Amino acid sequence: MKNIILTLIALSIAPIGFSQNLVIKGSDTLGAKLVPTLAEEYKIKNNTVNFQIAAEGSSTGIAAIIDGTADIGMSSRRAKATEVSLASSKGVTLKPIIVAYDGMAVVVNEKNPITKLTRRQVEQIFTGDVVDWSAVGGKQGKISIYTRNTSSGTYTDFKELAMKNRDYSKSSQKLAGNEQIIAEVAKNPNGIGYVGLAYLKSPNIKVLPIDGKLPNKDDINAKTYPFARPTFYYVNGSPSEKVDKFIQFTLSPKGKEIIEKVGFIAPQ
Repeated sequence: MKNIILTLIALSIAPIGFSQNLVIKGSDTLGAKLVPTLAEEYKIKNNTVNFQIAAEGSSTGIAAIIDGTADIGMSSRRAKATEVSLASSKGVTLKPIIVAYDGMAVVVNEKNPITKLTRRQVEQIFTGDVVDWSAVGGKQGKISIYTRNTSSGTYTDFKELAMKNRDYSKSSQKLAGNEQIIAEVAKNPNGIGYVGLAYLKSPNIKVLPIDGKLPNKDDINAKTYPFARPTFYYVNGSPSEKVDKFIQFTLSPKGKEIIEKVGFIAPQ
């Protein structure tokens, strides 16, 4: 599908001698920036490890652990009951590890005069109950809604947290990743979308407070920002040594420093 981005990263040429492949698949939220940055740093002292990172959505990461095609599944949502059941039927134990905390920020074009929204207004916009900016205090103009695609954990989490599990507006446009949503909103004065914390410094967009709260570290840690969620690595039961070493690096002080630098909130 043309809207799906496959990010396949060979971070270095394998050195002569023994080498190990570490296959990581799943969430674009984690896989587009954070995990490649962690992998690059990890390889400085572990240059026999070759990473293959495919960022196609959380559903693909969980599926890859179930079918055994990845060592780590990246996910911005928890596994669904149906996925846990399927895994169990195949002798797979889905084990989640919290990697970082994220806040799904509601973003609009910088030229949009809107400066804030309520949770109710967000629900009305993304479900299609409200179709014109004038209905929420803006200038007259048809609202253009940009969402993630259905394989995305962010698509699922936003639907749950912001829309009371109601369906997205039929006019919404589904995009493959955070960068695509940012790009569309940045060029469309009537655009609105949602992205993770790592994308908030992008040009030509602005982040809207929701009920007076912003997706920042203080409000997310205080659990007052309404669209915050943990993100995960999924593995099959007890990970192998090569997998566990990378997980432990991710959760180490150096890994947490990288998590914060990229824009996420490291677990305590």
